[in-house]
Amino acid sequence: MKESKVIVIKIGSNVLTQANGLPDLDRMSHLVSQIQELISAGKKVVLVSSGAVAFGRQTIALPEKLNPVFKKQIWASTGQIRLINQYQDFFGKLNQPIAQILVTKEDFRDRKHFLNMKNCLEALLQQGILPIVNENDTVTITELMFTDNDELASLTAAMINADTLMLLTNVDGIFTGNPENPDSELIEKIASSMPEVSNYISATKSSFGRGGMLTKYAMAKKSADLGIQVLIANGKKDGVLSEFAAKKLRCTWFEPKKVKQAPKKWLAHGAHYYKGEITINDGAKASLTSSVIRSLLPIGITQIEGEFTKGDILLIRDEKGNKIGIGRAEYTSKLALERIGQKNQKALIHYDYLYLFDHE
Repeated sequence: MKESKVIVIKIGSNVLTQANGLPDLDRMSHLVSQIQELISAGKKVVLVSSGAVAFGRQTIALPEKLNPVFKKQIWASTGQIRLINQYQDFFGKLNQPIAQILVTKEDFRDRKHFLNMKNCLEALLQQGILPIVNENDTVTITELMFTDNDELASLTAAMINADTLMLLTNVDGIFTGNPENPDSELIEKIASSMPEVSNYISATKSSFGRGGMLTKYAMAKKSADLGIQVLIANGKKDGVLSEFAAKKLRCTWFEPKKVKQAPKKWLAHGAHYYKGEITINDGAKASLTSSVIRSLLPIGITQIEGEFTKGDILLIRDEKGNKIGIGRAEYTSKLALERIGQKNQKALIHYDYLYLFDHE
């Protein structure tokens, strides 16, 4: 396990919720005191916290027949106030100032907006203020929802160049079978060169959250590929963060690859945000995936779909339709269509803003 200076800690719904669906304040208080210990030891921490729906459910009784989406919006919006107030109360007793940041997926799509958010988080951290991030469930429509807060935590870790991402759930990590089966063993290390372990993972969702262990694995792998060490650990376990600080924690640890440049970290999570699609020929594909650093030039482009402007994210496919990667447009789709297949033209995607799947 590597040294941690900037840590994103995600606390899942199952950690902060009791079996009856109500908030687990004792667990919350226990985790707060450990987060404070990390901050006191000089670590910069960003907290991504689920649990708003549990707090809403505790106080607002809603008719059974009410549309489930409306129920969730009502509980999330009323519960978010109670959740952040509870954090304010617990951290306030430890003289730790906090800030609330509510985001939607749209906030990550635009590079300027993304950098604005990054600057805000970094300014808070520099002032010793703990940012608490959550999805703005109230205004988010289903298509633009994060898969769950694991995705939000992964995006946040990439955004602030965190070296560590910690996903706290209600099991010790990824097992070789169902965690409830006594024959299942904890996989303590997932090396960057290791074959897929996703076939071990049960596809069941957690009781109170949107995502399951498969989402956690996918997000952890993506973060590790960007150079961020990831831990999936049991937030219900007493002293989990203290054991992490002492490097004695039993959990699943993902070995990080070489750290990627900041723009590539932003792009790595952009697969859902693209505005246009570019199809490239085999020559361009060979060029982009070779060991030599190259940008994508119009001469290698055979097809362009969608309208986009400078700065939008584009999806790159090969001629068989396989997704090759994503990149940021250097100019508009109108100009790109005029230059398609031509020599001696400015790159549509500069290497610094190009992220290749499976080749990086």
